[in-house]
Amino acid sequence: MKNSIEICLIGIFLLTGCLEKVKEKEVVAEPQTQNLEKNKDWLYLFDGTTTEGWRGYNSTELPASWIIEDGALKSLGKGGDIGGDIVYSSQEFENFELYLEWKISEGGNSGVFYHVQEGEQYESPYQNAPEYQLIDQLGFPQKLEDWQSVGADYGMYITDKANLVVKQAGEWNTTRIVFQPNKVRHWLNGKKVIEFIPWSDDWNMKKEKGKWKDYPDYGLAKKGFIGLQDHGSFIWFKNIRIKEL
Repeated sequence: MKNSIEICLIGIFLLTGCLEKVKEKEVVAEPQTQNLEKNKDWLYLFDGTTTEGWRGYNSTELPASWIIEDGALKSLGKGGDIGGDIVYSSQEFENFELYLEWKISEGGNSGVFYHVQEGEQYESPYQNAPEYQLIDQLGFPQKLEDWQSVGADYGMYITDKANLVVKQAGEWNTTRIVFQPNKVRHWLNGKKVIEFIPWSDDWNMKKEKGKWKDYPDYGLAKKGFIGLQDHGSFIWFKNIRIKEL
């Protein structure tokens, strides 16, 4: 009887471990487009037909430099280090899974912001909001530092080069950001390229010693808008979807 009980306990333990692995796999798997279409938990921020909900950063209207072209939200590249960025202002998001598709012009530079805060004290989302870096990795005219790489948590965490799938300018990419207070993950073209813990000792050290040391509000907000950057180049976005976690 004792041996039978031990065998049963071992079986339960192994089964529980397998189930946990399955759950973890489900969380980190790259979502398939057809599943997103059917899943009512996903909210479209842009569906290819309307710019409803979008406006300029610290503004009441969408800049004329953002248009819809062939079902994509396109920046005409009129912005720069300051100005031209937009936010989805209909709703703020805290913990979420964001999925979108994008392509960029040759030599282009852009980004996706989250937890964006607005106010007269800020000129741009990057002064307070983390950024998933979008850039023409292969054709950018200057040498890129690791913290500037496509898929990076810009200025903070660098991408895993072994998993980095880089495409030519003008080709469509998929991006996925999963933000949870115990872990943040970035995917690019189906591969996980970053994983870090927000507000950890390591996170604070990188902020205090790196690019954001002079921006005290950077990354502190736990809830805010989703934003897209116009950094002076053409960029296209489509199928922008988000799910609250």
